[in-house]
Amino acid sequence: MTVHRAAYLSAPVNALLDGLYEGTATVADILAEGDLGLGTFEDLDGEMVVLDGRAWQVDNTGTAREVDGTARTPFACVAPFRAETVDEVPPGTGIEEAISSLIPSPNMLYAIRIDGCFKGLRVRSVPRQEAYTPLVEVAKQQATFDFPETEGTLCGFWTPTFLGNVAVPGCHLHFLDTARQRGGHLLSGRITSGRIALMHLPRLNMALPMTLDFLTAPLGRDAEAELNVIERDQ
Repeated sequence: MTVHRAAYLSAPVNALLDGLYEGTATVADILAEGDLGLGTFEDLDGEMVVLDGRAWQVDNTGTAREVDGTARTPFACVAPFRAETVDEVPPGTGIEEAISSLIPSPNMLYAIRIDGCFKGLRVRSVPRQEAYTPLVEVAKQQATFDFPETEGTLCGFWTPTFLGNVAVPGCHLHFLDTARQRGGHLLSGRITSGRIALMHLPRLNMALPMTLDFLTAPLGRDAEAELNVIERDQ
């Protein structure tokens, strides 16, 4: 089977920052484009984790449940993952530090999967929104969860800074534990043992939602600056 080395975005992340949380794609649509990735759900209802062609929703309590193809998303990024490199990680290495040491160039897009044991893992999830509130304001309501020691999988992407208004720049990972019961958006942590698998993605395909909100939104936010504020406040 030919593997198309392209990431797929269901919408630019700048729209999510602006509070456009209407589901413009289904999970079935997303899984047709890739079997590994992340995102969120309609009305910003938790974190999405895509592993091995299946999708989980992590709610605002940190609880994960598998969802079917009818669930809707305003933002997701996936890729057909086939590891090009797999490296063992020195015990105690910071997660982002380990990834940064392995990517050949910060100007390329990479899909990432880390299977292993983690220490001091901190993740978050966001609550469902009734109103279209900008993400930087919603982040003040989000819940964080700490795992002193846990096993599971981190998956996501490294995105170059110059793509910062369409995808989350730098390292963006979501976590799902081995039991597939807990997870969230990664904030920090270290690897006690595990392997990092990388796949470089020389192409990016992105959908532009045909909704009135998207077509009329100014979308002038500085995505990188606002995302840095959200991360720093945790």
